[in-house]
Amino acid sequence: MKYRTMGRSGVEVSILGLGCMRLPVVDGDEGRIDERRAERVLRVAMEKGINYLDTAYPYHKGQSEAFLGRALRGGLRDKVRLATKLPSWAVKVPADFDRFLNEQLQRLQTDHIDFYLLHTLKADWWEKLCRLGVLDFLDRAIRDGRIGAAGFSFHDELPVFKKIVDAYDWSFCLIQYNYMDEQVQAGRQGLEYAAAKGLGVTVMEPLRGGHLARAAAPDIQALWDSAPVRRTPAEWALRWVWDHPEVTSILSGMNDPAQVEENCHIAAQADPGSLSVQERELIARVRDTLRQRIKVPCTACGYCLPCPAGVNIPRIFTIYNDGFIYDDMLFAHRAYTITLNATALADHCTRCGQCEKHCPQRIDIMDMLEECHRVLSKKPED
Repeated sequence: MKYRTMGRSGVEVSILGLGCMRLPVVDGDEGRIDERRAERVLRVAMEKGINYLDTAYPYHKGQSEAFLGRALRGGLRDKVRLATKLPSWAVKVPADFDRFLNEQLQRLQTDHIDFYLLHTLKADWWEKLCRLGVLDFLDRAIRDGRIGAAGFSFHDELPVFKKIVDAYDWSFCLIQYNYMDEQVQAGRQGLEYAAAKGLGVTVMEPLRGGHLARAAAPDIQALWDSAPVRRTPAEWALRWVWDHPEVTSILSGMNDPAQVEENCHIAAQADPGSLSVQERELIARVRDTLRQRIKVPCTACGYCLPCPAGVNIPRIFTIYNDGFIYDDMLFAHRAYTITLNATALADHCTRCGQCEKHCPQRIDIMDMLEECHRVLSKKPED
């Protein structure tokens, strides 16, 4: 296993981290972790040199932290670096900061959390947390030893990301990044910006919720087969992320020892700049082929913005398209209802028509937003 320094913390972490949001469960119930299988995954991960474990307050309906607390007893806690997250959406008053952190320490059966993140930051949640004094709380928790290093995970647009990066002396951040999302949310510019500011950058969704690891459609597989070296779709996707020198660690929600073995094998061969020009071009062709499945011909140029009602038109169209690209409307539903600010949803459109006057693609934006909200606001089974 290879290790890199997590930004200003000075702590060495494995370039592959274990994401504890998708642990094996019993009978498909996210709130019932199959602890025997999950402990096996954890043991294999640690044997392979993985020392970075990422969880959060709501994972597995609140059971992920408690599972790790039990699984790491007997001296194992000292062999790993624990990362967990403040539930930003649930904070109502300043006292909630300490209440949640102390509860998480109890769940994890530890006296300190190595890496503590503000979870799922978006503009409105960030502004709320700041009003309630979150930065003073982080300073205090670091001073009293309950937190080793402070960071944040992010789900908004690049200008908001830069604003947050510049607002505090963060040690690290967590962003979504993969070859399909190079310009989404923080994107490549955000990755480079944070790294240049001295932050460690951990990447979530390197396989885009598993979509980029699935057996490829025939047209995509034909592209992969054209490469002189044979790799699985997962390996291509992971190596693309690790090819960036700004990336400190990748989180993977591995729920089987075989996945741990495979990903550790890939990690052992991955270095920044290790992909050839031809290999990067191949991945770009795969990306472009997948994008041909889009339903709305939006290029995210931003000419439709700002929307007077605050609707995030390009992001909504991206989420809608993704549901069709990957044939996964549940994933799209979650992205729409969780990662967007409430005021940015499509149902806030007032049909003023200003956006359509400026759209170079001549999209019927108002009608399309109505369709997007109809599809994305409900779970697929509804």
